[in-house]
Amino acid sequence: MRVAGPLRIVVLIFTAGLTWIMGSILLGTHGSGFSRLQQLFSSPENAVTTEPRARKYKCGLPQPCPEQHLAFRVVSGAANVIGPKICLEDKMLMSSVKDNVGRGLNIALVNDVNDLLKFIRPLHEGTLVFVASYDDPATKMNDETRKIFSELGSTNAKELAFRDSWVFVGAKGVQDKSPFEQHVKNSKSTNKYEGWPEALELEGCIPQRTMGTQ
Repeated sequence: MRVAGPLRIVVLIFTAGLTWIMGSILLGTHGSGFSRLQQLFSSPENAVTTEPRARKYKCGLPQPCPEQHLAFRVVSGAANVIGPKICLEDKMLMSSVKDNVGRGLNIALVNDVNDLLKFIRPLHEGTLVFVASYDDPATKMNDETRKIFSELGSTNAKELAFRDSWVFVGAKGVQDKSPFEQHVKNSKSTNKYEGWPEALELEGCIPQRTMGTQ
């Protein structure tokens, strides 16, 4: 019987406090009691934070290209399993999904060196050339082919070997070496895949040629 009195007082105080808090919530008043209730149920540990998604621009670039520049991305094939990709100004020119890539050099679907020479010999001044290797870029390349790619701005075409990975963007009539080129040698000690080096990815912004530019 002695416990009933204090217990009854505690119940009354708890009920009154709860009633006051619920009334504050229902009436829309933000008293200190309501603020404390929020603090009890919300803590930094319980807060869910969502990071904003990184915006992607043309061809998946992390930043937009300046005006009068073309956005591009060139990805070489991975071993002889995953085909290469060539994207320009957000348009996928070549990919496995489009079913227009093949082993060798993907300027176009080329299986013979004579077809390759017919394709790149008559290029007009200022023509952009995008190249992505797949499986093996070099076996069917001869000295003339390598010379033409060198004239397009390549520094690695002359040394391409069996199953190297190579991505390159050049142009007909360039005065200097292209800054858009990557090359990885096929080497048993460093290959990422059995018999093939890692895939390469090249992206950036190419300045458009304006009228009057030599």
